[in-house]
Amino acid sequence: MHSYLKAVGFSDIFGKKELDSILNNVINEYDEKIVAAGRAGHFFTELVKKYGDDFGIVVCGEYDENNEFQMEYYFPYFFGTGITLQEEVIIEKHAGHVSFAGACDDMRIGVTIIFYLQNAGEYLTQRNRGNYVTDVRDVILSGLAKNGKILFPTLKQEGQEENRRNRTMNRGRLIAAAKNGDEEAMESLTIEDMDMYAMISKRVMDEDIYSIVDTYFMPYGMECDLYSVMGEILEREKTFNTMTKEAVYKMRIGCNDMEFDICINEQDLMGEPQVGRRFKGVVWLQGYVDFQY
Repeated sequence: MHSYLKAVGFSDIFGKKELDSILNNVINEYDEKIVAAGRAGHFFTELVKKYGDDFGIVVCGEYDENNEFQMEYYFPYFFGTGITLQEEVIIEKHAGHVSFAGACDDMRIGVTIIFYLQNAGEYLTQRNRGNYVTDVRDVILSGLAKNGKILFPTLKQEGQEENRRNRTMNRGRLIAAAKNGDEEAMESLTIEDMDMYAMISKRVMDEDIYSIVDTYFMPYGMECDLYSVMGEILEREKTFNTMTKEAVYKMRIGCNDMEFDICINEQDLMGEPQVGRRFKGVVWLQGYVDFQY
């Protein structure tokens, strides 16, 4: 069973029989079907079933010569509500099956963001038509969380937020310059990191780390599309899985000047999410890439 099914409201699946029943429901009563030419003589098929606003399950496979659908794999999905990035996106196929990872650099974070591509069928269609080239794209990121915590916000003094935004913009320019070989920018970034380390080391002796660090976005564990995040809740909505009736929270968070949406089962969230508070947890990062020009 996919470990992130419970994030979209399927926490009470205890065996293969229950899982097969849900997957058969997707295959037989799908809301959307996307078919694209895959390897020679085969057609990659995505069957999408919604179980709530913006979330559900995708089953991928192909139809055989008897027009019987043969499932290859499935995954829970959650669509975000707004553009997160506008960057050059590289798409790479996973080794195990016909699924893809997207990767792009974001100067606000300073690392390469890797995500699970949600619209693989659309990508294959555009690639087969010769329309896809690596270029700047709109990317809508979203995350599924197996568990999370709600933290109170940090106290901000007047003008502190504006100063932080200015520092972030300046750091983004330095990172871009450093990538192009600017040694002075590299030196400035090194000094800035050393000053930051010294400041945190001093303050952490008397303060809680989460009162010093307001937000963060960092890789987690061995899997490339898992991230540990903490960000301010900008919007929140409680909704329900239409099949199981389990409550699910959808939250839009601001994290390192980047905004994206997170979906989590109410049972797995510690605390009451409210706008202005912070969400902390590990998310499986997914992304929808706009392949249209």
